[in-house]
This record gives sequence, C-alpha cells and structure tokens, in this order.
Amino acid sequence: MMTYSDRRAGLAVLACVLSFTFCVNAQAQDRMPPIPAEKMSEAQKKAAAEYMAARGPLTGPWVAIVRSPDMLNPARALSDYVRFNSSLPPRLSEFVILITAREWAQPYEWNAHHALALKGGLNPDIAKAIAEGRRPQRMADDEEAVYDFCTELHGNHSVSDATYARVLSKFGERGVIDMIGLSGWYTLVSMVLNTVRTPLPAGAAPALAPLPR
Repeated sequence: MMTYSDRRAGLAVLACVLSFTFCVNAQAQDRMPPIPAEKMSEAQKKAAAEYMAARGPLTGPWVAIVRSPDMLNPARALSDYVRFNSSLPPRLSEFVILITAREWAQPYEWNAHHALALKGGLNPDIAKAIAEGRRPQRMADDEEAVYDFCTELHGNHSVSDATYARVLSKFGERGVIDMIGLSGWYTLVSMVLNTVRTPLPAGAAPALAPLPR
C-alpha cells in the first residue's frame, strides 16, 4: 500500500517534471522575433539599414534592440569597441564574455563566443570549468587576474583592493575600464536575450545549465 510519504514524494516528482516542462516551453517562446521589413516603422528601417551596412543582418540581441531604433546603433558602437578594439587580447576579452554568459546562464551568448574564445587561445579546459560553474585550474597569471576581477564584480558588485591592484598592474587603467565595459555590455546583452527568450540558432545544443543560487 502506498504511504503518505510515498504520495508526497510522487507529487513532488510530478511537480518538478511539470515545472521543468513549463520552464522549457517558456524558454522556447521567442517574445521578440524578427520584424518583417514591411512592418517596421520608418525609424526602425533607417536604424536597421545603418546597422546592416556596418554589420550585416540583424541577429541575436539586435533583433530585439531594433524595437528601440534610437538605441540600436549607439549600442552597436559600444559593442564594436569592446568586442573588436579593446586593449585586451581576444583570449582575455572572450574569457570575460564567457564569464558573463555563465553568470547570466545565457546560452545564445555562450554559443556565439565559446568557439571565438578557443580560437583566441583560451584553453578548452578553462572554458569547460566556467560552463560547469567551477573555478578553472592551471590558469595563466593574466587569466587568473581577469577571472577574479570579473567574478568579484558580478558576485559582489565591487572588487577588493588586492584584486583591483592586480588587474591594474597587468592591464593599466584602460584595461580595467575595458574589462568593466565588456562585463557591462554583455550583461546588457544577456538581459535582453533572457528577457525576450531569443532561441539558439538551429542545430545548436544548449551548453549551460542554470546554477544554484
């Protein structure tokens, strides 16, 4: 005979399954899909044309951001700097992006930058540890400085004197600001993607699971 405890356990499992199913379905819902060109406002068409002349088709967060057309290209200018022209080498700038994607459990952002991080020279084991929510082992000195700075900034909303002094000595004041800029920009991107539930590109497998808080 099924006991009360057995029934409670069964109901708890069922609730978890239903909750998981609901979350998956909710995450699959694209709240701001691409706007057909004929349905764009004149301001959106103008902003999109300027963006596409510089970057190509609207993808990822830009599909949503065009809803606020006056934001689109000023945001692109910041994105262009922190992604392509910061004082940090690609190995470290992409590392910052992966740390931010992990912080926000943002699969689209991770999918877009994981291969770029490895191409830039980041050790795959370091990326794997970040994906799993672990502190990477055998980081280079500059990678360890970046990791400590970014995780403190995200987790504590500030950085300690020792951590600040370390990144300052390695990257200078410009490097510190560029690291903050990368963290801040990709936090904004993550917020957009998480809010509008932008789906992964077709064929891409989710690489990040939510971490316990």
